[in-house]
Amino acid sequence: MTIFKLENVSYYYLDHRIALSSINLEIKRGERICILGPNGSGKTTLLRILDGLIFPKEGRFWAFSREITEKTFDDLEFNRFFRKNVVLLFQNVDAQLFSPTVEDELTFGPLQLGLPYNEIKKRIEYISKTFRISHLLNRSPYQLSEGEKKKVALASLLIINPEIILLDEPTNGLDPRSAKELILYIKNLQSQGKTVITATHILNIVPEISDKIFILGENKNILKMGNPEQILSDKRFLEKINLL
Repeated sequence: MTIFKLENVSYYYLDHRIALSSINLEIKRGERICILGPNGSGKTTLLRILDGLIFPKEGRFWAFSREITEKTFDDLEFNRFFRKNVVLLFQNVDAQLFSPTVEDELTFGPLQLGLPYNEIKKRIEYISKTFRISHLLNRSPYQLSEGEKKKVALASLLIINPEIILLDEPTNGLDPRSAKELILYIKNLQSQGKTVITATHILNIVPEISDKIFILGENKNILKMGNPEQILSDKRFLEKINLL
């Protein structure tokens, strides 16, 4: 089943600076996707469109067989369905963490879904053990290390059990041990049949977490699509587009 489809999608900011140019892609349920590209190639903008935070300036975008525009989310039932099933981990998780304590952070999403208190408590206990953050529940998110913040931010998204997880440079700023741990979490999600779409410029994590790669170039368009073996074996191409 196709969950996302973009047809000639372009996006530019108010100063007419191009962020994406004529993007065509299709993503199916359960796929393991990496969006590769150098910094500034439009990876974050693409994820924000997939998450329904911004909308194409040109072209068309479909999610769950429905065309997505600003007006689409006026349908409260679809809005609730979309927000429950599509989540985005920001590159800068400080922009995502806003509650006084880690426990409050984990509680926020389930509360918005109207889950009963007992169910919320069960989910917090489970997700805290899974991410090994039980000892952090009474701490402020701003007192945590970068690795701890990423775990808390991801746990706060996964606690609502979404179907599609979008990750923006998830290993940026992490020490090797925390990065390895995060990759294990991503692989575990994929083994559960979740659709995980990861934007990165770190090539060594790509074979572990993807079956299909889309490469964005400095002109904000898709230069190439293929599997990890095809893409990563072309060293000359990767050097040319500033990924090696």
